[in-house]
Amino acid sequence: MYSNPEWPEIINKAVAKAEESLKAQLPRLEEIARKNHEKVLQAFQEERVASYHLHGTTGYGLGDSGREVLDRIVARILGAEAALVRGQFVSGTHAIASALFGVLRPGDHVISVSGNPYDTLEEVIGLRGKGQGSLMDFGVLHDTISLDPQGKLQYPLIKEKISPKTRMLMVQRSRGYAWRDALQIAQLEELVEFVRTQYPQLIIFVDNCYGELVEDKEPGDIGVDLMAGSLIKNLGGSLAPTGGYVAGRADLVELSAQRLTAPGVGEHMGATLEWQRLFYQGLFFSPLTVSESIKGSVFSAAFWQALGFEVHPEPESYRTDLIQAVKLGSREKMIAFCQGLQKGSPIDSHVLPIPSGMPGYEDQVIMAGGTFIQGSTSEFSADGPLREPYVVYQQGGISYTYVQMGNILAALNLWRQGLLS
Repeated sequence: MYSNPEWPEIINKAVAKAEESLKAQLPRLEEIARKNHEKVLQAFQEERVASYHLHGTTGYGLGDSGREVLDRIVARILGAEAALVRGQFVSGTHAIASALFGVLRPGDHVISVSGNPYDTLEEVIGLRGKGQGSLMDFGVLHDTISLDPQGKLQYPLIKEKISPKTRMLMVQRSRGYAWRDALQIAQLEELVEFVRTQYPQLIIFVDNCYGELVEDKEPGDIGVDLMAGSLIKNLGGSLAPTGGYVAGRADLVELSAQRLTAPGVGEHMGATLEWQRLFYQGLFFSPLTVSESIKGSVFSAAFWQALGFEVHPEPESYRTDLIQAVKLGSREKMIAFCQGLQKGSPIDSHVLPIPSGMPGYEDQVIMAGGTFIQGSTSEFSADGPLREPYVVYQQGGISYTYVQMGNILAALNLWRQGLLS
């Protein structure tokens, strides 16, 4: 057991309890990791990756076989017909926006069936901000349907909202900044069956951020039409310096590519510069980093629960994303948590995080995590909007020990400030 005689007894006891909780779940977590390691390795081998694929191109990026092979590998991993993996995506939000703007047309109707979209997508859709070129500015209609109290999709309400103009059902797989369950692949499979049997004309789009390689199936494996995410989250394996992806049906991916670049250019251009090897290598490492992150999330849930805080998901819960939420209950505790966790970072451990405004967010946000890649939540970070009930959201973790140490330092900082008893 990891302990220290200089720590207060409450923290040593919480560590011991958390380690026991993780131990009980290790066989299942390691089996999922093994399957995903095998899948990723097989995809590399089937696409005959060679050393020359690891070198990037410049200028227009014409004839970039490394880019084309990487697209096919990611498509295989995600169970999709095609994929668009590009460093030109500046974030997961950008990849999602490219997919939405690429596929949707004025007059189309979109329903977010898993509740409010993630904060940074509100301005993309047009729920906040005006005259910015949002989907709603271009005449795309939008409705939101919340999950029920048990975290399930509400099919009767979905049926009520579907109209002849409805083109897409949009699903956010992870919990984002919401106190709810992430959606499991089994739940997405139910949605696919519902749509295919009753509304076959509809497109199912999944915001897949934080969900890749957490389960042993991906949205494409069960028939989702289109998905998108970030490479500085799961699939980048903590090595990708930037980028994102869109994957799914080949025709829809092509439309997304036309939006990213230009009509007629699509996926055929875009230099890969110096990041090509890092994309490949990070992708190959990603089953390992995701597995370590999940172990860290289980520890974190059990640790903070033992300290008397409400957590979501709970330690024994089945996981389908990397996010662990801890309800701190006050602004002071949330700031102390993030400032303590920051002390465990390899980069900027001496820096003091403070709340501030961020592009795309309505509330002030505090973010902790000294990462080698700016904002790389696959490495390990914690953040959240400064609003009631003051929940901090941990993501990622390049190693279990790193996550463990960061949480202990966060708790020690609360204790030293008299905020933990």
